[in-house]
Amino acid sequence: MVVVVILGILGALVVPKIMSRPDQAKVTVARSDIANIKTALEMYKLDNHNYPSTDQGLEALVRKPSGQPEARNWNPDGYLEKIPVDPWGRHYQFQSPGNHGKFDLYSLGADGKKGGEGFDTDITSWEG
Repeated sequence: MVVVVILGILGALVVPKIMSRPDQAKVTVARSDIANIKTALEMYKLDNHNYPSTDQGLEALVRKPSGQPEARNWNPDGYLEKIPVDPWGRHYQFQSPGNHGKFDLYSLGADGKKGGEGFDTDITSWEG
């Protein structure tokens, strides 16, 4: 009962702040999704010694991929339950190897175009 009361109080304090800034909340969700996908990619690499290729895509985190590099030790439970879409309803972009490191993972932001400013800025795995 105490836990329910505490959750209610926290909800009453946090929800209005988030609801008054929906654009900022979407950016926060995208950053969280990217962090979770990055973790799944690292687990995939630990098992299979490589990241999935661009062609194999993020789907390799949900279903065993075909093609190269071969996923010899793919976890039968997968690495993610499903691939999330960004808060604007678009697929996260993935490239491996990436231009900014081992892989590039990003959302195109609110406008769905590369670059942009403010809430239209791309949310990336390589820029905190």
